[in-house]
Amino acid sequence: MKKNLYVMALLSPISIAKSLPVTTPAQPTDNGSPGQFESIPDSIVSSQQVFLGRVDKIYILDKVQNNPAQISGHPAWASEYRIGDNSQRPMDVMTNSFCAGGNVLGNGTWLSVGGNQAITTGGTPAESQDGSSGPYYDADGRHSIRMLTPCAGDDCQWSISPSSIDQRWYPTVETLEDGSVIILGGCRNGGYVNHASQSNPTYEFFPPAGPPVTSNILQTTLPANLYPLTWLLPSGKLLVQAMWSTVLLDRNTHVETPLDDMPNAVRTYPASAGTVMMPLTPSNNWTATIMFCGGSNVATDQWTDPNFVVISHPASDSCVKITPDVSKSYVADDPLPVQRSMVNCILLPDGKVLCINGARLGTAGYGTNSWSIGQSYADDPVLTPVMYDPDAPAGKRWSSDGFSASTIPRMYHSTAILLPDGSVFVSGSNPNADYTVGPNVRYPTEYRTEKFFPPYFNRRRPQPQGLPERLSYGGPPFDIMLDTDDLFGDVRNIENATVVILRPGYATHSMSMGQRMVVLQSSYTGYGNNTAVLHVSQMPPNAAVMVPGPALVFVVVQGIPSIGAEVMIGSGAIELQAMLPVGAIPVSSIVQNDTSVVMAPDAPSSSDGSSAKSAAYPCVSDFGDQWLSIILVLLATWAVHV
Repeated sequence: MKKNLYVMALLSPISIAKSLPVTTPAQPTDNGSPGQFESIPDSIVSSQQVFLGRVDKIYILDKVQNNPAQISGHPAWASEYRIGDNSQRPMDVMTNSFCAGGNVLGNGTWLSVGGNQAITTGGTPAESQDGSSGPYYDADGRHSIRMLTPCAGDDCQWSISPSSIDQRWYPTVETLEDGSVIILGGCRNGGYVNHASQSNPTYEFFPPAGPPVTSNILQTTLPANLYPLTWLLPSGKLLVQAMWSTVLLDRNTHVETPLDDMPNAVRTYPASAGTVMMPLTPSNNWTATIMFCGGSNVATDQWTDPNFVVISHPASDSCVKITPDVSKSYVADDPLPVQRSMVNCILLPDGKVLCINGARLGTAGYGTNSWSIGQSYADDPVLTPVMYDPDAPAGKRWSSDGFSASTIPRMYHSTAILLPDGSVFVSGSNPNADYTVGPNVRYPTEYRTEKFFPPYFNRRRPQPQGLPERLSYGGPPFDIMLDTDDLFGDVRNIENATVVILRPGYATHSMSMGQRMVVLQSSYTGYGNNTAVLHVSQMPPNAAVMVPGPALVFVVVQGIPSIGAEVMIGSGAIELQAMLPVGAIPVSSIVQNDTSVVMAPDAPSSSDGSSAKSAAYPCVSDFGDQWLSIILVLLATWAVHV
């Protein structure tokens, strides 16, 4: 038995070599305090839409407005924000990205889809829609697909796809199993809520795959059905939720199967609940459960009632869940501690959900009504984040213990997104038709930006060795090495270590389109000197569990995540993904003898916070790569016959 365990440890470099690890996460460079906000440099455009394009870069899109930052002779409405040094540069996106949707293709190209017509000062329509009208020189964005492939340098630029879409403002974008996207809903001309005269109750695909398809749920859920809440499920069907209705959409047959109505509150825009797909894990067989929290309980005809005083209407505290591949019914969960609309729900690598931003009164939207505050349709901002723990007993799942309050109201057009070091980037808020600031403006165009630090932040982080650059669907497993510091001096901590794949998504309007977290199947071999090897399966052989494209990989020990490293899921192309047989992983064990993991020596950290450690090899060191491979293959052959 000991002989076979020894051989098993020796064999692990084979899988490491196949998965091509190149760096090892280091420690955070920020000294943030857990539960606290930290001010970082202001954004140069207001952060209406944000996504993490690379581990060191956030991309921000705004609507066209009179931002002080300039590019190409006009105000900028997009920028790149470097995380390491907080440097920024304006970017030109040509068309109006106001209230666009977005997501990432399977090849790593990010999309910003749809938007508003060309406008001039105060948000009024421009004389020309082709980008020739000053002072903003923006073109109509309603047919646009803006494309960006992030790069390491400063030469990445937005481009416009030659393939246009049907006219859409407030569309939802969800990536599919082959790395293409489905684009759903929206309206043609904008407004507080949708209307039959300008609704676009269809869905289409990019790259293009035929004309738009009419959707029954989008036809029958007026007026509060903009940004329909949509998730690809492991079954391959799409959960689509709008106003009070919920369906399973089979995009291949165009059949919509009704599920139970949404209880307690409207969750879609402008009610704007916080929503999140809970982590997909081996223990739940990678089954999707979606949680909806907050929003507004507004009757269908009340949205368009001229006597509806939006800003005095309380938000909801209701939280419900649905597991649509299993049941058509919603289940009540612990309510939010306070009512909240416009809340951002962020998956953290430890499996908890951070909910941040929002308001107790009113909804998303703005205007010049007699009852609006300035132009805001919301008031009484919620300044303290709250954490949801899915493993806590019912009645005790929400907590703000140890959390400070922000001093910055963040309501309509605010955003939040997870960063690789496990902190949360928080920015934006702009309930105004155009750039509006000043000492007497209660809710201005907001550029102030913060980081929020979850409870794990100041802990020593695991520095796993052997992280892959790419993951396949099925295929041979790979090994990750953890030393005694990574296990906090106790090999038994390997028993709860997990490997997490997390895509932060495209954040806008209280949604994070594409946000998803998958825990990989793994086992372990621990050793007597408090080191260990995690034996990790590739992605489940189902691209609907986690669609192809870039993501972050974390190793979590005792609830403490490593710094996330970039990993490509799938082939890196927009295509049918190969599904491979799942490679076997060893049974978990702790070997109480002198067998141990020989870790590579530390190396200086690079500028991006990673370490240049090479992969570690259990029980083997100082072999040439070629001789090592030969020896391992011989040992593998010998072990099979012993």
